[in-house]
Formats: sequence, C-alpha cells, structure tokens
Amino acid sequence: MTTATPLRSSLLSESLIFAGQQFTHWRRDPLVPIQALVFPTFLLITYYLLIGKSVMRITGTDSLYGLVPTCAIAGAFSGAIAVGLTLSFERDIGMLSRLWVLPVNRASALTGRLIAEAARTLVSTALITAVGIGLGLRFEGGPLALLLYLLVPVMVVLVFAMAVIAVAVRAKDGTVLIWLGLPAITAVFASSGSPPVESLPSWMWPLIRFQPMDPIVESMRTLAQGGIPWWPLLWGVVWTVGLGAVIGPLTVRNYRIAAESGGVRG
Repeated sequence: MTTATPLRSSLLSESLIFAGQQFTHWRRDPLVPIQALVFPTFLLITYYLLIGKSVMRITGTDSLYGLVPTCAIAGAFSGAIAVGLTLSFERDIGMLSRLWVLPVNRASALTGRLIAEAARTLVSTALITAVGIGLGLRFEGGPLALLLYLLVPVMVVLVFAMAVIAVAVRAKDGTVLIWLGLPAITAVFASSGSPPVESLPSWMWPLIRFQPMDPIVESMRTLAQGGIPWWPLLWGVVWTVGLGAVIGPLTVRNYRIAAESGGVRG
C-alpha cells in the first residue's frame, strides 16, 4: 500500500512533465496549433457564410449548432495527425528510445502525450466555440452542459490520438497517417452536423446515424441547444470505449516496439 501510492503519484507527475514538453514543442513549431485551430476556424466561417442561410431556410434551424461541433472535432483530428507526423520523426532520430531508458515510469511519455492532446483539444474546442458564438451561436445549456460539451471532443480525440500513435510509430512515412485521417475527418462531416441528415437521400440515413461520429456531434448539438442528449451520448460512449479497448493495447504494443528498436526502422 505504501509503494503503490508513490508509484501512481510518480506516473502522474512524470506524465505532466512530458505533457509540458509537448506544449513547449508546439509553441516553437506551431504546425499543430495551426492544424487544430486555424484550419477549422477558417472552415467554420467559410462554410457558415456560404451555406448557413440555405440550411436555415431548408431546415428551420441554425446550422451553427452542428457546424461548431463538427469543425471542433475535425480540427482536433487534424491536430492529432500533425502530432503523428512529428512522432515518426522522433522515432527515426532515436528520441523514443532515449526516453524509454530514462529512469522514469515507461508509461509516462505515452500518457504525457495523451494528456497534452486532451488539453489541446479542450482549449481548441473552447476557442472554436467562442468563434461560433461570435457568428451567432447561442449556447442555451448551463455550466454543467458547457463542461460536458467541451469534454465530449476530448473523449473522442484521446482514442483517435492513440490510433495515430499506434500507426505513426510503425509507419515508414507519413502517407499512412493521411489515409488514417481522411476517413476519420470524412466521418465527422458525414454526421448530423453537416449537412442536415434530412436533406440527404433516405438510403443514406442509416449509414450516417450508425457511424461513430454522428452521436458525438449530435450530443454536442443537443447540449448547445439546452437539451439532455441521453441516447446520443450513451451511444457515443459505447463507440468510444469499444474502439479504445481495441486500439489502446495496440498503441502500447507498437510504442514499446518502436522505443526498443533504437531508431530508424529498417
């Protein structure tokens, strides 16, 4: 009992240190913040100005309630892909191997990356939502709904970031990460957020309703409108936990193999 508590404390503190190093790296090389914030913000403004009024006329609802969650999650995914590209470089120069032999908990480098991803997603979601409010979004939910609204993308991005890490540490180049990100971001836009499901052919409705990103976007939309998204949120959690149970062990395994390889893969 006396040894377990210090170990847990050590893992947390060491993970936070590694997360802080990620923040420092992002300040020096702003590719990740640009991918996670500038790209979705530009997309949100452009998309809303081009078709916002048309969607309002067709559906009678403001498209911002779906567009803001859609762009926030797409931006978080885009940022995770950018992180994956740098991770491949760190593997090739032996950085992962050097971190692996440090006198710290071996899980701390990986968990630190995930903590940094979670914090980045939380901040970028808040900023993109603020842009949405500037465009006319009215958040009808209370403080608890706002907190849940901000945490839903974090939940999803943690699983996606694990998938990116699992692929990045084993891939020979970044091309495979693009192929990973393309269907993921497509799934975000092929949700109830954009375009409205009702405006699409009826045969597409089941394909949209039962893909992982639809309940996530629908949960955020309902929270912003002041509702309680019991079913979408539950369905989103089931998807996230299920995918995490599959991807998590693979991420740990691939990261360990890459860290023990000593540098460039043959």
